[in-house]
Amino acid sequence: MKQLSVSVIIPAFNEADTIGLCLESLRNQTDLPLEILVVDDGSTDETGSLVKQFAKNYHRVRLLVQPHQGPALSRNLVAKQAKGAVLVFVDADMEFSPDFLVTLTQPIFSDKARGTWSGEEWVRNWDNVWARCWNFNANRRSLMMIGSDKGQKRVFRAVLRSEFLRVSGFDSIGYTDDWTLVNKLGYQPKATRAKFFHYNPDSLKKIFSQAYWIGKRQYKLGQLGTIITLVKYNPGFSLIVGMAKSIKYLEPRFVVFKLVHNWGIFRGAWDSLRHGSRY
Repeated sequence: MKQLSVSVIIPAFNEADTIGLCLESLRNQTDLPLEILVVDDGSTDETGSLVKQFAKNYHRVRLLVQPHQGPALSRNLVAKQAKGAVLVFVDADMEFSPDFLVTLTQPIFSDKARGTWSGEEWVRNWDNVWARCWNFNANRRSLMMIGSDKGQKRVFRAVLRSEFLRVSGFDSIGYTDDWTLVNKLGYQPKATRAKFFHYNPDSLKKIFSQAYWIGKRQYKLGQLGTIITLVKYNPGFSLIVGMAKSIKYLEPRFVVFKLVHNWGIFRGAWDSLRHGSRY
């Protein structure tokens, strides 16, 4: 079993439901990372204690703790302490095929790229109605999250540590913070076929929370963009869209999903308008 000069970085905020499965799938890689660095970003659940317990039995895992600052600053903090030549950024609600790391980083270690990404992302909890509705909301009928990278916004899933530090990492702008690295580096990551899985929000509470975070992001048109979002995601319009898509996808509960999701977006945008978009 080979060891890769890779530091896997995982920001985690209240991820007790999934962090154990995430770490287990990283422990079962065909080529192991040098280290797995988890940042407990001010969690109020059992995230930190679960990572500590896992680290007792697996020496590659290390836990760092900070007050809640959002994923961008969490990743930036850990990158400065990482020992690997390549940084791999994943989320605590992901799982990975056994060859994920070697497939993702092969172009970098063979000097064919400075960074990579993958569109081979699949929904892990497709049997949950709310997880399916999350995909339906993005006009995806299947359990594929992205699939072909045609027309998709690429984000760096792996990058040379030297390149990441050269531009001081991600900008902390909320939901779209992982897009900022492409703009700062000035080039696109190379596509790979590294396969991984993602847990969509599987309860109405999680749907609202995720949508609220999305709604707080910075908008291209600034305050005007925020105002447009408030109009677009108002309850009346949300009900109409929800009813139409519930017929399209033959899922009556999508109406409930849409009302909760769009209310989260609305509240996030409203708070962003009043207080700013910081995580």
